[in-house]
Amino acid sequence: MKLAEALQERADLNRRIAQLRSRLINNALKQEGEEPAEDPAELLSELDRCTEQLEAVISAINLANCRTKVDGKTLTELIARRDCLTMKIQSYRDLIAEASCTAQRATRSEIRILSSVNVKELQKNADLLSKELRLLDNLIQQTNWLTDI
Repeated sequence: MKLAEALQERADLNRRIAQLRSRLINNALKQEGEEPAEDPAELLSELDRCTEQLEAVISAINLANCRTKVDGKTLTELIARRDCLTMKIQSYRDLIAEASCTAQRATRSEIRILSSVNVKELQKNADLLSKELRLLDNLIQQTNWLTDI
């Protein structure tokens, strides 16, 4: 199995577990003399099977990420870099959006609101970081499809 397939399986199992949790909650109570729409014991059994599968898949993914090296770095390190780049880019974008909203004055006596940062330079940096993120994400995706677990 390829790492990318394991990642898809993990996502499927997470969705399945969320559905099972919802179905369990919907069938937790019943009216006296009535039966629930689904047997909670069967749902719990299926939940147990799914969480055991998820645990195995997550372990396999994490082990593959730790042992797979690309350009001298593990996939774990590349993923951490991608996550931090994403966070940094979002912070830049938020600052750019806020700094770009300078208030207009109706009269010369009103207080002027000015940007405290160089928006053009920040935008240039955000664009460079975004390019790095795209290239890094492509490398991670490519590696996921080439790596056996």
